[in-house]
Parts: sequence; structure tokens; C-alpha cells
Amino acid sequence: MAPPPRKRTRHTPPPARPRPAPPRSRPIRPADSSSRATRVLDLLLRPLPPRVREKAADYLVLTRMDRPIGALLLLWPTWWALWLAAGDFPPWGALVIFTLGVFAMRSAGCAINDWADRKLDPQVARTAGRPIASGRVSPREALIVFAALLALSFVLVLFTNALTIKLSFAGAALAAIYPFTKRWTYLPQVVLGAAFGWAIPMAFAAVTNTVPPLGWLLFLGNILWSVIYDTEYAMVDRDEDLTAGAKSTAILFGDADVPILGMLIGTFLLAMLFVGQRAQLPWPYWLGLLVAAGLFGYQLWLIRGRARDACLAAFRHNNWVGLALWIGIVLGLAVK
Repeated sequence: MAPPPRKRTRHTPPPARPRPAPPRSRPIRPADSSSRATRVLDLLLRPLPPRVREKAADYLVLTRMDRPIGALLLLWPTWWALWLAAGDFPPWGALVIFTLGVFAMRSAGCAINDWADRKLDPQVARTAGRPIASGRVSPREALIVFAALLALSFVLVLFTNALTIKLSFAGAALAAIYPFTKRWTYLPQVVLGAAFGWAIPMAFAAVTNTVPPLGWLLFLGNILWSVIYDTEYAMVDRDEDLTAGAKSTAILFGDADVPILGMLIGTFLLAMLFVGQRAQLPWPYWLGLLVAAGLFGYQLWLIRGRARDACLAAFRHNNWVGLALWIGIVLGLAVK
């Protein structure tokens, strides 16, 4: 008897192994980079060989050359101080030294800030594309850049006088301490204001060899202004900073952020009113102060809904506040 035919079975292939998800690409640049400044940097770096060009671009982004707004917010108070200290157009030497020093110290501060935030930045969408956070610049390279820029700033100060040189050590300490304060206190913006504004007493010292009460009043006013614009900046990242454990005035103020900013703006304008009175500035300054008040009103209207893009726009808008006050000082001294 013939054996029954075998049942033909269909061969079932083994289940395919799931393919690993492709690695998530890191942002090629920070989300808040200025597209205009980035295009200018790309144009300037174009003649360099590709590898050199890429590394140079990473160093420029590390030092925020793709975001000149921060340097301008440091430059305007420095120029306020130079013009007020001189009572007219300041000496060319002091103007060149402090203008170059503004960019060097701001860049140094950005390098040490990114080094200090190298574990926080990858957790925040706006900063995940920074060179250290994205792995394009090593922490060691950032420290070398910081030291080099600090040395350049000190060389510039050596062309001033002894009092200015002594004050420069406090400025360097403030710039180095600021990045770490967001871990200890909810008021890092106050330390930033002191670091950004330390060029004010230095400018008075360089021009007059002393720091009069007018210089310290202007310094305190600049701290208020820094808290205003950097709180607007911190409002952009508030939710992610809470998750990452960073602290800021935006978190401290909470839902009362807009009313408190309004009070700080009023206090800053009052401080600048006292500056104008003490310096005996005529009507062009008061017109500039009035323009600044109107610009602040527009900022408060922008951030009323606390939208991220609106808060970032309000922060950048402070450039016009600084410019309006500087023009007021220059014209006021010219017709005095």
C-alpha cells in the first residue's frame, strides 16, 4: 500500500527584525540665530578651505557672532557712559578700546556660558544647535577660546589707566560667574546686568580717572534694563528650563511676569530720568527717553500673550531702546 502523499507546507520566513530608527540629526545651528548675520558670516568665510571654514563657523557661532544683538545690548550702555564721562565726543583711544572690548568680552562670556551649559543646552530646543551641545566644538576648545578672548580684553585694558585695570578684574569675575548663577538663584539676570554693565564704571574711569555718582547711577539703571530684556528672553525657554532645572527671573515671576516687567520698565525710565537731571542734559535727551518709553510700551504689547516668538522679538527690540537713548545723549551733549 502506497504511503499517503505528504502535506505540502508553505515556508514562512522568520519575522523581520525591526530596523533601528535612524539617529536623530542634530540642529546645524541654534534656532535663534540671525539669518542675516549667518549669511554675512558665510560670505566672509567662503574663501577658506571647507574644513577650515566649518571649524571657523563653529567658533563664530560659539561666540555668538551669528547673533550680534547681544553685543549691541552691551555696546549701547558702554557708549552712554563714554559720552557722558567725556561730556562730548569721547577720546578716540577710549572709544576704540571699549568698542573692541565689548565684542571681545561678550564673546568670551558666550564661550564660558556654553561650556557651563553643555549639559543643559541639549535639552532646550532653542539652544540644542549650539556648537558644544551639538558636538561640533569640544568643551576644551570652548575653554581655550574663552581664555584667548579674556587675554585679548586684558591687553586692550592695559592701554588705559591703573583704576580701569583694577576694575577690569571685577568685570572678568562677573563674566565668569554669571553662567553658573542659574543653578543657584532665580536672579541670574541681575548678575548678567552687573557683568554687562561693568563697562560703565570702567568707561568713566578710563576717561576721567574716577567713577562719579553719575556712573554708578547709570550702572544701576543698566542692571534694571538687563533684567527687563533678559527676562523677556528667558520667557522663551521657561517651560524647558523648568524641566532641565535651570532658574531665571521668568520662572520666579511666573504668571505675574508682564506686570512685574512693567514695573521694572517704569523704574528703569525713572533711573534714566535721574541720569538726565544729574548730567543736566537738554531737550534732545528727554525726547530720546520719551521714544524709549514708547518702545517699551510696544514690547509689553508684544509679550501680552507670552508667545515664544513674540517674547524673542521683544528681546531683540531692546536694541532700538539703547539706540534711542544713545542718540538722545549725543544730541543733548551737542546742544548743551
